[in-house]
Amino acid sequence: MFRQKPKKQKIIMAMSGGVDSSTAAAILKKQGYEVQGVFMRFWTQSKNAKKDVALNDARNVAKFLKIPLRVIDARTKFKKEVVGYFLDEYKRGRTPNPCVFCNENMKFKILFEIMARMKADCVATGHYAKIISNSPNCLISNKITNPKLKTEYKLLSARDKDKDQSYFLYRLKQSQLSKIIFPLGELKKEEVRKKAKEFGLPVHDKKESQDVCFLASDDAGTFLRNNIRQAKGKIIDGNGNIVGEHEGLFLYTLGQRKGINIGGAGPYWVAGKDGKKNRLLVSNDSKAPALFSSKAGIMGVSWTAQRPKLPLAALVQTRYHNPLTHVIIEKAKRDYNLKFKEPQRAVTPGQSAVFYTKEREVLGGGIIR
Repeated sequence: MFRQKPKKQKIIMAMSGGVDSSTAAAILKKQGYEVQGVFMRFWTQSKNAKKDVALNDARNVAKFLKIPLRVIDARTKFKKEVVGYFLDEYKRGRTPNPCVFCNENMKFKILFEIMARMKADCVATGHYAKIISNSPNCLISNKITNPKLKTEYKLLSARDKDKDQSYFLYRLKQSQLSKIIFPLGELKKEEVRKKAKEFGLPVHDKKESQDVCFLASDDAGTFLRNNIRQAKGKIIDGNGNIVGEHEGLFLYTLGQRKGINIGGAGPYWVAGKDGKKNRLLVSNDSKAPALFSSKAGIMGVSWTAQRPKLPLAALVQTRYHNPLTHVIIEKAKRDYNLKFKEPQRAVTPGQSAVFYTKEREVLGGGIIR
């Protein structure tokens, strides 16, 4: 009697055509998993389909790796939900992070829908982050050794702190973490490049892509000007003097220095916005009290790990790549409040405040009010 050969585990792999996701796919293929590539078409800078470089690169990589590639056209929904959210937040005077919103409401949602339809085992992406667990997961090899820990799946920062993307993933839930693989979590960027070259991937020397896919050359100002009606107004300094004219409050964010276009004594930093009077408030003192906050309110909080008992002492990152700082998280009447151990510069409404432990485990986060 012949023993039946074990069935390969099927992985739904998000492929963007970049070095990271391509290398992650190659790693999984080499490890012997059945990889199903998925290219999610969210935005196309060129109207000419032949010039859709990302899609063409993803196809070339899939062909090279001999794996199937499914193309999902999500442009209409992306424009309505993600780009619409981006513009609405700016209209409200906030500075949003669309990648957080996209991960939660588009990217992982689509991947899990495909996983269910194809009866696959897990989904994978090229994000720089790690997951460890004290429960079985289809691929997780790093197990939590302390059985007393209640949280089954822990999301942690990547080994490469410069490339770490755990900040964008804090809205993932336990049920999702149990089915997600991040093959690059233990690799440095230079190691990923080296592996891509060793694999012979056609994109091994491709340049880094920009963070926000719908902003050509990362030019948020031009995109906003083309999509939001401008209302010019006065620029007021800390002494109440009119020092210039702004092009529209939505074009400026707290702590911004470049692009304010004020002549004379400077430089100036954006210290606040007066939406009722349509005034931009600035200061030529980089240490002005208006630029710093000792506390902040957050809304829409999502807990990645077990919901903690409050108040809670933790570390917080108030903007991507900002240094972690000590904070006390407290429950408010409707949402949550943060009290910083030391005043923080440019705590900006619309950005995410993400909570970490000293071991760099993601606890959760929310949107700064």
